[in-house]
Amino acid sequence: MYLIVGLGNPGRQYEATRHNMGFDVIDKLVEEYQIPQGGVKFNAMYGKGIIGGQPALLMKPLSYMNLSGGPVREMANYFKIDPETEMIVIYDDIDLDPGQLRIRKKGSAGGHNGIKDIIRRLGTEKFIRIRVGVGAKPKDWDLADFVLGHFSDSDRKLVDEGINDAAEAVEMILSEGVDAAMNKYNRKKPKN
Repeated sequence: MYLIVGLGNPGRQYEATRHNMGFDVIDKLVEEYQIPQGGVKFNAMYGKGIIGGQPALLMKPLSYMNLSGGPVREMANYFKIDPETEMIVIYDDIDLDPGQLRIRKKGSAGGHNGIKDIIRRLGTEKFIRIRVGVGAKPKDWDLADFVLGHFSDSDRKLVDEGINDAAEAVEMILSEGVDAAMNKYNRKKPKN
């Protein structure tokens, strides 16, 4: 079984913000694959279903972004998930253009506090991650204000495409493997 984790912050005030890309992709997967809601376990919303022919557990930690590692570790332990081979984490990235994807098999946190906490709690940097670009922070902006802010209409369109691409990438990872998904989605999107 795969554990697919979308990072974000719970609460209406965070809906559709840059920092909630992971939640948005999980919502898209739930809708697309009609994944039934399993309830709340280990301070996370979750549901189980089939994606790409594989059993999958979808998860949205409710601990707030910077403490995502606790719920992820507890869910992985409970369902006997090997994070290095059976886990995908989806999150926002300010170093990528809006809607751009970057899929990796491992790596550092790159300054992302949610990933930093997951790495710390799991004791490994080896897990698949899908980063969804939200665009660069304007020069004089506070980072927290930026990532907790909303998109312009033009960026929203690109990000919605990125959310769809990320959901498709999850399906491809589960059905064809991570290399196939990296080959397809780790490309610069042409500017419209």
